[in-house]
Amino acid sequence: LSRAGYRVYGTTRSAAPADAGAVRMLTCDVTGQVSVETCVAQVLKDAGRIDLLVNNAGIGLFGAAEESSTAQAQQLFEANFFGLLRVTNAVLPTMRRQRAGRIVNVSSVLGLIPAPFAALYAASKHAVEGYSESLDHEVRSLGIRVVLIEPAYTRTSFAASTAPASGTIAAYDDMRARVGAAMRKANEVGDDVSIVADRIVEAAGAERPRRRYTAGPLAGRVALLRRFVPAEAFDKSLHKQSGL
Repeated sequence: LSRAGYRVYGTTRSAAPADAGAVRMLTCDVTGQVSVETCVAQVLKDAGRIDLLVNNAGIGLFGAAEESSTAQAQQLFEANFFGLLRVTNAVLPTMRRQRAGRIVNVSSVLGLIPAPFAALYAASKHAVEGYSESLDHEVRSLGIRVVLIEPAYTRTSFAASTAPASGTIAAYDDMRARVGAAMRKANEVGDDVSIVADRIVEAAGAERPRRRYTAGPLAGRVALLRRFVPAEAFDKSLHKQSGL
């Protein structure tokens, strides 16, 4: 984004590190309202406007849906959905006054398809998809557009930092192990992060943005198959690819 001419502010939950090249780093915990408001106020004080918001914060959760507590599910949604909602609401007043703005929400192909042993993560991304598409209809006439980026497996530290379910149930042990092995293998050959970054820049600058941008060949194939392949055939393929 910086190379494309944007004045970029990055955020981390911990104390703000040194600026990363042309990117000014700020502290922002998307799960805290005060933290979000303080961060947005800093950007406005420094830059005077906000033209682009990229919502990329998120956490993972692996395990059978039944194995995760309600509290763990709430923690996941607090980061993946409510955090995105919190930051978006913080920048929308500025974008409305400007009558211009672009919001890019990083979703996932798991916002389009089921995800055995990642049911709650998939649910959070399905929520992001429904919210983003609905919001786009609401703000379009105000000069603001909302778009989605949908990556598949990407080589980042995300997989390593994905939390296990808060409990285990023996009935799922064999299936959980097989799905976990399939996911680790897929992550090892996942897309480079630059593929996702390029899609974000494309979506940010498009004069007439599409509602969704898949990132990488696998994500593109999955989206196409989900749309055109009969449900029963897609279901069987997903079951097999998941190691079940």
